[in-house]
Order: sequence, then C-alpha cells, then structure tokens
Amino acid sequence: METTLILLKPDCITKGHAGEVLKRFEAAGLKIRGAKMIALGEAILKEHYAHIAAKPFFPEVQAFMQSSPVIALALEGTNAIAQVRDLLGPTDSKKAAPGTIRGDFGVDVMVNVVHASDSAENAKVELARFFRDGEIFDYARA
Repeated sequence: METTLILLKPDCITKGHAGEVLKRFEAAGLKIRGAKMIALGEAILKEHYAHIAAKPFFPEVQAFMQSSPVIALALEGTNAIAQVRDLLGPTDSKKAAPGTIRGDFGVDVMVNVVHASDSAENAKVELARFFRDGEIFDYARA
C-alpha cells in the first residue's frame, strides 16, 4: 500500500471539477486518508517547486497556484502513485487522452487540474510538506 499527495489545483477548484476528480479516485479504489483546503503562500510554493523556482516562468506558476485555494489530499491504495498518474494522463493536458482526468478537464502543462507525487520518495516529502502529524488518518484500513 502506498500513500500519495494530490493537489487539486486552482483550475480544478474554480471550474467545479473537485467532486468529479475525487469521485474518479474513489471509484478506482483509492482511499482518502487526509484532505484539506489551503491557500498556498510564497514559501511553500518555492519549496514545492524548488526544481523550477529559479526559472523565468516561475512567477507565472506561483501566480496561478495562488489564484485560488487548493485541496490537498492524501490518497492510499495499492500502487497508488502509478494508479493516480494513469488516471491523470500526461502532465501536458493537450497530450492526455479523453477519459483521463487531464484529458477531460485540463488545458495545458500548468493548467492541468491536479498535481500528483511522481515517486514514493517524493510522496513522503510532499505529504510531510502539506500535512502535519495527526492530519493523515489510518481509518481507511478498517
């Protein structure tokens, strides 16, 4: 069993797709272990996007990610990271097939509905970034 971080991005929230996206994750057998709506500050965005924070396009990414609150989710399931990424489709929504979350709701590489951890190592780091101790629950195993 793996637990992965999902961020429902501003476009997902403002266009009213959060319920449908969450429904697709649950229909695939993923369990919600944590959920919260948050406004992302500059510090957490620079940490989360450290790999692009020095790039000239980062201010655009930051402005987009701060344009509305996001919903952070901790989802658990067998091979959850790969399963979520299959449900999402490619990062570039223009290349995502219909029936995938990004293919159905995304616009491009940045406006692509959802951020998802890309490895078990990154999931651990990202979950700790967005959830404090006691905010991820084990009830889903019952």
